[in-house]
Amino acid sequence: MATPVTMPQMGESVVEGTVARWLKKVGDTVERMEPLLEISTDKIDTEVPAPASGTLLAILVEEGRTVNAGTVLAYLGQPDEVIEPAPALAPSPVQRGNTTGKSSAPTAEKAVVKEAEASKPVGRSFVSPVVARIAAEHNVDVTQVPGTGMGGRVTKKDILAFIEKRRSAAPVAPPEKIAPVPPEAAPQPLAADEVLQPLTAMRRAIAEHMVRSKQVSPHATTIFEVDMTAVVRHREASKRAFQEKGIHLTYTAYFVAAVASALRAVPEANSRFTDEGLVLYRRVHIGVATAIENGLLVPVIRDADEKNLQGLARAVNDVAERARRGQLSPDDLQGGTFTITNHGVTGSLFATPIINQPQAGILGVGAIVKRPVVISSDASLLPSADDAIVIRPMCYLSLSFDHRVLDGAKADAFVAAVKGALENWGS
Repeated sequence: MATPVTMPQMGESVVEGTVARWLKKVGDTVERMEPLLEISTDKIDTEVPAPASGTLLAILVEEGRTVNAGTVLAYLGQPDEVIEPAPALAPSPVQRGNTTGKSSAPTAEKAVVKEAEASKPVGRSFVSPVVARIAAEHNVDVTQVPGTGMGGRVTKKDILAFIEKRRSAAPVAPPEKIAPVPPEAAPQPLAADEVLQPLTAMRRAIAEHMVRSKQVSPHATTIFEVDMTAVVRHREASKRAFQEKGIHLTYTAYFVAAVASALRAVPEANSRFTDEGLVLYRRVHIGVATAIENGLLVPVIRDADEKNLQGLARAVNDVAERARRGQLSPDDLQGGTFTITNHGVTGSLFATPIINQPQAGILGVGAIVKRPVVISSDASLLPSADDAIVIRPMCYLSLSFDHRVLDGAKADAFVAAVKGALENWGS
């Protein structure tokens, strides 16, 4: 009997996926657990392994199509096997690799698809977390949005199109009070020495998220300089003991610990903005931006404030390794309340990162670099006899924050708390 290949449930809140690319074609031999296709969701791209060994008999869902979890995507079986039609069902014709010359019943596949989809939340009664978040941020009544998804469900594309249409239809100032806007230039044809690189699903999602973040949140940035001497000394003294436990002690673990402490000290930084007021998070879930070959992922370390340095170091190692191997699930990327991006690993000194919506802020961590600094017991800015120039490992911290949530004083208080935790590590 042929084995169905179904769209997996990629997370508790992820009920659909897009077939990004088939890695095999009909008629190819496939080994069990061998990568069969790539799927894409709003959160992550991943490979789907073959559930059994055999020949790829049929592909039911073409590349680029989005379907619900549980939908039958393909069938595996013996080369001469005929796919038995499911009872009382009728799908579209399927692509077959059939050495007997027999064609499979044209009603079999849609039936299985419908049967699988029937058990999943579909229709306008279901709204995905992504759609719900966008609706809340833009004060949109989802029931007023035309849905193009299965059963009339409102998709991310639907609600973004609705918001854009509403924006363009909004009243504008009289023509004489605004500068004329030149018409948008038509796309220029590629020159002979230019090559168009199509956007991957991940790159397109990152682009949409970044543009939306800048449109939603009024960004402001504050930058502090931190003396990392205490942390560097602690790491040098501790990394061998951590290594014996199979843990690579990175500086990122120290920054996560310091941020977790600061979020408790300044709870407004651990919140999100709504028109009704600030929603303060009771738990501290810190996202750690991780660069991968084709883009950027932000896996979340949950309850970071409840973990010691060893627990945080182990968690940082785990999410970073799984991110680079493509083994994160969408649930690993959701629920963050604050984000850290350690751009210093590539040598960058400071940056102004873009907020990871719907959070209130994101902390950029620059490279740790030895620099001459002046130390003195005298708080005055005037030269003093006890002033001394020393070489210290220094680091810039830049906080991009939502100015609707935090004013400059609160933002500075947060970064000052991070700075204090790092400079007094172990004290």
